Amino acid sequence: MAYPTGTRPFARFEWMIAGRYLRSRRREAFISIIAGFSFIGIMLGVATLIIVMAVMNGFRVELIDKILGLNGHVILQAQDGKLGDFAGIAARIGQIPGVVSAVPLIEGQALGSGPNNSSGVLVRGIRQADLPKVPAIFNNVRLGTLRNFETSQGVAIGTRLATDLGISVGDNITLVQPRGSVTPLGVTPRVKAYPVVAIFEIGMSEYDSTFVIMPFTDAQLYFNLEDQASAVEVYLASADSVDTMRPLIEAAADRQIFITDWKQRNVTFFSALEVERNVMFLILTLIVLVAALNIISGLTMLVKDKGRDIAILRTMGATRGAVMRVFFITGASIGTVGTLAGFILGVAVNLNVETIRQFLSRLTQTELFSPELYFLSQLPAEMDMRETISVIVMALVLSFLATLYPAWRAARLDPVEALRYE
Repeated sequence: MAYPTGTRPFARFEWMIAGRYLRSRRREAFISIIAGFSFIGIMLGVATLIIVMAVMNGFRVELIDKILGLNGHVILQAQDGKLGDFAGIAARIGQIPGVVSAVPLIEGQALGSGPNNSSGVLVRGIRQADLPKVPAIFNNVRLGTLRNFETSQGVAIGTRLATDLGISVGDNITLVQPRGSVTPLGVTPRVKAYPVVAIFEIGMSEYDSTFVIMPFTDAQLYFNLEDQASAVEVYLASADSVDTMRPLIEAAADRQIFITDWKQRNVTFFSALEVERNVMFLILTLIVLVAALNIISGLTMLVKDKGRDIAILRTMGATRGAVMRVFFITGASIGTVGTLAGFILGVAVNLNVETIRQFLSRLTQTELFSPELYFLSQLPAEMDMRETISVIVMALVLSFLATLYPAWRAARLDPVEALRYE
């Protein structure tokens, strides 16, 4: 297509003039400083958004992985409190397509005591054959072994619990349970010492400092649940399929049953994470917005300073569109290069986030991202491609929009007025 006046859009001379405006000169040093701050602001804003969203995604993914690695996706409990046919229920549910395993278990609270301390613990009884179905424990044994666990008459405990109580493999942990034996004088607490045969580390401090794994039959005796189970935990192939799998599981149970799933049990926690994630995105977007406003101020000053040059370009035949595109390219270049630099910086930090955390912890002599507060032993970062693309697109759109008004002002400049007093 031929243009009757001017040149084709985004011609080479437009890029050349925009490039000259971006290069610093002594007379335009202040404008270049504003452009530099705009570039740094957009770079840091994009990088911060990518890093924070990746860390929050990683935090959520790790928590779901840890929580569902130890707890089932669906939990079945008897409405009457007695689950005597747990073996048949587990076998029937285990045959449903989409169900990885169904694990009967005994669960109860107790007081655990060691040489150094005492702490409340959650005792969980699991059958020997079901231990491989709980990989969070079976694959994370740090000391000892779970071989012959059913006949060992011992227990497995978490690393943090072992540290708090001052216990290692081979030592005894004393468990105190208030509902013990019934005597003529009333119910007496049950106190029994168990040897520690294994120490595991799940990686979630709340679990590593709380759980005590006991052989299933020993747990039945300890909690007075002979021939019964507390619940049946069902592990699914997909955690997000609980809503479609619940009717199938309820039908396979073939009895009155109380069913809960991981979403119901953790709805408050994960809802709070989602709200925090969205609010952080909005707050950090303001950094990019402020940088875009700097582009507006910088280009406005550049247009005012280059009024004579614009007038000369117009008298030489440059169209309003060509002038507008020159200043659009100038501002958009700052936004585009800043966004690209921010993306590279964000990816680099996410790939080395744990190393950076450890370095800052050694440098400041403080423990950043404490496992006791954040539940995880490492700082996770999980980049989501759609979120990263949305951050980049948002930064580019804000940068491009910021250039429109100054570029329009430049295009509207009257060359006669600009040259009148020159």
